[in-house]
Amino acid sequence: MSLDRIDAMRIFSHIAELGSFTKTAESLSLPKASVSKALQQLESHLGTQLLFRTTRSVTLTQDGEVYYQRCQDLLADLDDLNNYFKQGDKQLQGRLRVDMPVRLANNAIIPRLAEFKVLHPALDLEISSTDRRVDIVSEGFDCVIRVGNLTDSSLIAKSLGQMESINCASSAYLEKYGIPHTLDDLQHHQLVDYVQTLGTKSRGFEYLIDGELAYVDMPRSITVNNSEAYNAAALAGLGIVQVPRVGIEHCLRQGHLQQILTNYAIEPMPVNLLYAKRRNLPRRTRVFMDWLATEVKEYLASE
Repeated sequence: MSLDRIDAMRIFSHIAELGSFTKTAESLSLPKASVSKALQQLESHLGTQLLFRTTRSVTLTQDGEVYYQRCQDLLADLDDLNNYFKQGDKQLQGRLRVDMPVRLANNAIIPRLAEFKVLHPALDLEISSTDRRVDIVSEGFDCVIRVGNLTDSSLIAKSLGQMESINCASSAYLEKYGIPHTLDDLQHHQLVDYVQTLGTKSRGFEYLIDGELAYVDMPRSITVNNSEAYNAAALAGLGIVQVPRVGIEHCLRQGHLQQILTNYAIEPMPVNLLYAKRRNLPRRTRVFMDWLATEVKEYLASE
């Protein structure tokens, strides 16, 4: 990529942020005509319009929005590379987009994030917390934490540990329906069903037998598609759930939930940090992933 192209990208980014050719020219100490020419050449090279321009305002087109985000990432990577050998430069800059499960974000990462931000205040963090599996490449994520078995071999995976899961139900539910002791008892109970896509159904109550997964198809009381709703349904007495122990330990201690069917263990869920294959991973990504790995391992150890 030529220096002229990089300069044009920087100019475009300034226009997008300031919403003005005049302010951009002033901030970069350039003639306004040079700013306009750089933008025109960039749009001509890309074959698309990046900005809507009127006498009163400058706004991004849909293509401009996409290109602006990619520019931010690329320019931050270039700055990161230029500072790579400056041992005294500890400041992380640029945008960092991360995805992780809701429960992990709320219980383990976000409560500790202020400490990380004190060390790196210039880092623009975007935290996505969802239980759906995002596309790390097409959605522009730098790294993601996934709980469960991996299926995408195109990504690099770093193991962070495992989550022990247990069978439990609310005290109110067990008082009403009784405590199940055998798999046959489950036909007289209700399961809170958890699926990623509504309209589908899980295979039922899961357990391990001789190292192999087996299932009991039992009545469902409700189907949910995120972990917060899953926990809330359990606490509301809607049925039996199979959840990671970590994160609900306080509910067990307080007696709101009770562990049941301890003889029917659930397969532990692996926790992995995933990122796309890149020759030179930006320093901001490497530093944050190291911090993230430490926090998650401490959280898992607390169970």
